[in-house]
Amino acid sequence: MRKASITRATKETDIRLAVNLDGTGKASIATGVGFFDHMLDLLARHSRIDMEVAAKGDTHIDFHHTVEDVGIALGQAVRQALGDMRGITRYASLHMPMDETLTRVALDISGRPFLVFRTDFAVAKIGEFDTELVREFFQAFAIHAGVTLHVETLYGANAHHIAESCFKGLARALRTAVAIDPASAGEIPSTKGSLGG
Repeated sequence: MRKASITRATKETDIRLAVNLDGTGKASIATGVGFFDHMLDLLARHSRIDMEVAAKGDTHIDFHHTVEDVGIALGQAVRQALGDMRGITRYASLHMPMDETLTRVALDISGRPFLVFRTDFAVAKIGEFDTELVREFFQAFAIHAGVTLHVETLYGANAHHIAESCFKGLARALRTAVAIDPASAGEIPSTKGSLGG
């Protein structure tokens, strides 16, 4: 089983996070940020990655540190759980519809962290959640997971739907990319002979 646990404690946040890449999508999420909990629950469910997240942060200031640091910890956990990445599918891309919204997500588990994020929100907040934090989460995750990630919302109007299409798109891309490809099980999916650096 490809599992990892991460503990991250700073003056701003205290995070305990665990993943199982070969799970069924079970989630236990408590970050103190309601909308973010909802997005992480979607991420676990649709990726089929079991995920436990317990985070306490300086939410009396704002949600920035909590969201970013959970992204960091989740990226680190996924990278650790992948091990030497032997046999993984590596690439995935899809279009994720959410009512009037359509978002394209492409992922390469390359060891080369990079984010292209072309998603705009017409409003600054979804409830109390700052919409700019969606990008912050994706940036933190991509850098610390060591993945190349492209997210582009082609069209959409409702901010909740836009955010949800981004998270569900990442989930489905992860589900495909981390899966073991039976045709190349045991092989490193790279002409270099290694991934991760």
